[in-house]
Amino acid sequence: MNHNLHILQTYPFEKLTQLIAGISPPKDLTPIALSIGEPKHPTPQFIMDTLTTHIHELATYPTTLGSLKLRQTITEWLIRRFNLPATSIDPKTQVLPVNGTREALFSFAQAAINTSLDYDSPPLVIMPNPFYQIYEGAALLAGAKPRFLSCTKANHFVPNFDDIRPKEWKRCQLLYLCSPANPTGTVIEIPLLQKLIALADKYDFVIAADECYSEIYQDEANPPPGLLQAAAAMGNTDYRNCIVFHSLSKRSNCPGLRSGFVAGDAEILSRFLKYRTYHGSAMPLHVQAASQAAWSDETHVIENRILYRAKFAAVEKILQPVLPIDIPPASFYIWLHTPISDIEFARNLFAQEHVTVLPGSFLSRNMDGMNPGQNYVRIALTPSTDICIEAAQRIRRLIKSSYT
Repeated sequence: MNHNLHILQTYPFEKLTQLIAGISPPKDLTPIALSIGEPKHPTPQFIMDTLTTHIHELATYPTTLGSLKLRQTITEWLIRRFNLPATSIDPKTQVLPVNGTREALFSFAQAAINTSLDYDSPPLVIMPNPFYQIYEGAALLAGAKPRFLSCTKANHFVPNFDDIRPKEWKRCQLLYLCSPANPTGTVIEIPLLQKLIALADKYDFVIAADECYSEIYQDEANPPPGLLQAAAAMGNTDYRNCIVFHSLSKRSNCPGLRSGFVAGDAEILSRFLKYRTYHGSAMPLHVQAASQAAWSDETHVIENRILYRAKFAAVEKILQPVLPIDIPPASFYIWLHTPISDIEFARNLFAQEHVTVLPGSFLSRNMDGMNPGQNYVRIALTPSTDICIEAAQRIRRLIKSSYT
């Protein structure tokens, strides 16, 4: 077995299960789960109809590259959404469908990391802290060492890349970005993205930009920028060293469809395609057809954002008087600062109010004697508005009864 398996940490949701094991919450309260970022809005009917219309294609092996029609549709969406030059993305070489970005974010590191280079120590994979745990696991199992950058309120929850020394940039082979961020909802703006692109060019590392929350944001007139958008604006229209990851899970409420794409540097994607061909990760044809329909429509995405904004507004109104909260510019998470330990708060909230949230320290790693997720919990506003309102009222009740 891979000897690096033993250094993987317990997954956050396993830690949460262990945390609340043996607790008997009030039986008269319906359980409310705000711990998992699984969209609960209905999947649009037209996507489901397309899926079933093409179900007969189960009888055909799909190719790893995917259909050209799907890749053309994704290309058109990228150009519209991020204001890219019309001819800067070639659907034949710069777009690749994937079975959800979770598997792609993991497998990309396995293809991108080169442990044969002559370093004094393992290559580095730089990532935010707190972070999506796939980044860390992907780095470790590829034989690299994670280099965490703490995201704290003091730096507006944006990684301070100035903390990376030149000798660390030289060892860096892969930089994971997450914007909008999980769990904070922070957005990295174009100037910083361009600074990182310049560093990638100077030190020859790849930027893997997880942009899966890019379509859930507060200001309809100000969508979050993307890595390819930043690259094109600085003249890097071949997107050298830049790879973006997008998904239909959050955008279109299709987490079970397991559909997304990667796009960017054609040379890198050609080698990633070779890896995926052996990996056996082709997207089924009926899923490709449903995905093409989803990427072609924006009406349902706008409606989706309206629903999330209503939930944020309702929850903020309930909680703000007892525990100040910051509404993030994007994502469907609230990164809530707790009046006590995040672990104790999550345990008490479950025990007294039958509401489950995820302790922030479960999403982070200790650095220099501190955990940047400590005293925060991640609240996923994925259930219906009524359920989110009920959950907020229970959280308020706990705070007023125990911490004021």
